[in-house]
Amino acid sequence: MSTPPATPDVAASLYEVRQKIYPRAVHGWFATWRWLFVIGTQAVFYGLCWLPWNGRQAVLFDLAARKFYIFGLVFWPQDVFFLTVLLIISAYSLFLFTAIGGRLWCGYACPQTVYTEMFIWVERLIEGDRSAQIRLDKAPLGANKIARKLAKHAVWLGGSFWTGFTFVGYFTPIKTLSFEVVTMSLGGWEVFWILFYSFATYGNAGWMREQVCKYMCPYARFQGVMFDPDTLTVTYDVDRGEPRGSRSRKDDHRADGKGDCVDCGICVQVCPTGIDIRKGLQYECIGCSACIDGCNQVMDKVGYPRGLIRYSTQHALKEHWGWRQMLTHIVRPRIIIYTVILGVIVLAFVWGLGHKSTLRVDVIRDRGTLAREVEDEQIENVFRLQVMNVSEQPQRYTMSVSGIESIAINGPTEIEVPAATTKSVSVAVRVPEHSAKKGTNTIYFDVRSLSDDKVSVHEKARFLRP
Repeated sequence: MSTPPATPDVAASLYEVRQKIYPRAVHGWFATWRWLFVIGTQAVFYGLCWLPWNGRQAVLFDLAARKFYIFGLVFWPQDVFFLTVLLIISAYSLFLFTAIGGRLWCGYACPQTVYTEMFIWVERLIEGDRSAQIRLDKAPLGANKIARKLAKHAVWLGGSFWTGFTFVGYFTPIKTLSFEVVTMSLGGWEVFWILFYSFATYGNAGWMREQVCKYMCPYARFQGVMFDPDTLTVTYDVDRGEPRGSRSRKDDHRADGKGDCVDCGICVQVCPTGIDIRKGLQYECIGCSACIDGCNQVMDKVGYPRGLIRYSTQHALKEHWGWRQMLTHIVRPRIIIYTVILGVIVLAFVWGLGHKSTLRVDVIRDRGTLAREVEDEQIENVFRLQVMNVSEQPQRYTMSVSGIESIAINGPTEIEVPAATTKSVSVAVRVPEHSAKKGTNTIYFDVRSLSDDKVSVHEKARFLRP
């Protein structure tokens, strides 16, 4: 019996080998909007930390002092409720915008998209357009290639460092941080976080790019549950475009049985994630609309109507609806529900900020002296009041106590607290022995601003009589 020939071992990789994507430059309405978002978001990010406000930085998250300054507002750890509501607003906004227009956040405002767009712009400026970059990468190593690559990475690293420095400048005052950088006196944590965010920016926007969107971003995985047939997405009109194929501009492509797609591949070349939108909606699509601009340019050249690739919905494509019919179906029950809920939460958030008290008081019993008898047959309890002035002006407060007949504070009843500061004061409270019942008695501390009667706190406490 003959032995069958041995089958050679074949190694199979579990991971797809990445092919570098060279996005082609594109111009158009959506490209303009993307750059407006790039300029707007980065003007805010890089510039806001340098804006002065009341003798300090306008936006500063002072973790050491546990105070967050946002223009005229000062937030303390006790204000975590506002952060929670802000996160809820962000979540509902994401749900609403995704249900209406797909991945609008990813395509226009996501930091990964914004910084990748900036890094690609630097790459084109130094290495040339798409074809020039491909030729440069295929060329043998030489002086020109080394110089261009070094220049590109030097600009990338410089921009990444400035990004990390700016980010840390929202937690350490930017002017103080600048002085520490110049004098080489940065603290260990400041060095770590500047380098960490610099490396993250350089790696994500310069090297990983679309890999972050495809494999690391969780939004790409669960976005589908927020889509429905009436969600606006970047779509290819199959009925109009197929069968695709090249042709002469003089040919009657309809008579030849061809669709409007000339199979030029521009939609693939301009895509930052390298997908072919003609294969249908894919989770890798970030909704940047670069393929719409690219296809519209080709349609203009060949004399066909624009919109072969456009924002549309599954129902609109299937039913061949126009914009008016499509928009009437976009306003549907889930959109109304999201909008109403989001509106209520935003109004409540704004109302809460507008009525946010500038005074907080915590009453803590002095555990060293629970209750004691003093002269004139009186019972004394000692409390410690933590008076928090949340405003940015020094305040003077008056203190009083109520809840038991003839109760009074033994000692000074006024306290001055500097701006955005907490001051602790020990307060002795006395009650005639016959006025209080044995055991626990409920009393109330009233702390009121001398400059504004509306700023007051009514805080409950327990008075003990042996």
